[in-house]
Amino acid sequence: MELNQIVVVSLQTPREKIWGELLALHPAGITLRGIDLNSFDNFIRQVLHPEGDRVGLPTMFFPMHRIERISLDEPSGSIPSMADVFEPLCSARRSAIRSPRSCTWPRTPRSG
Repeated sequence: MELNQIVVVSLQTPREKIWGELLALHPAGITLRGIDLNSFDNFIRQVLHPEGDRVGLPTMFFPMHRIERISLDEPSGSIPSMADVFEPLCSARRSAIRSPRSCTWPRTPRSG
C-alpha cells in the first residue's frame, strides 16, 4: 500500500469496514480519512443533496491490533470501485476525496 491510495480497511473488535484515503501507515497503526461502509450510501445522498448540516470525511487513527486487512479500492470485473461510484457524483476526479471542496463538504487543513 502507498500513501494517498483509496483503500477499504477491515477492522476487528468491533467488526467494521472503512473506505477512504490512506494518510499514514506506521507500526502502531494507520491514519485514514474516510467513512464506514455502512454509511457510504447516506454519505452519497448528503453529497447529492447538501441541505442542512453536511457530513465530512473524518480523519481517523486505527491501532494495528484492530486491522484485519487493507485492500485497494479497485474495480472487480464489471463491479466498479467505491471511488468509481463516488467520482461521477461529485463531477470531479478521485482527488475530491482528498480535496473535498468540489463536493461542498468542509475539510480540515493538514498541518505540515
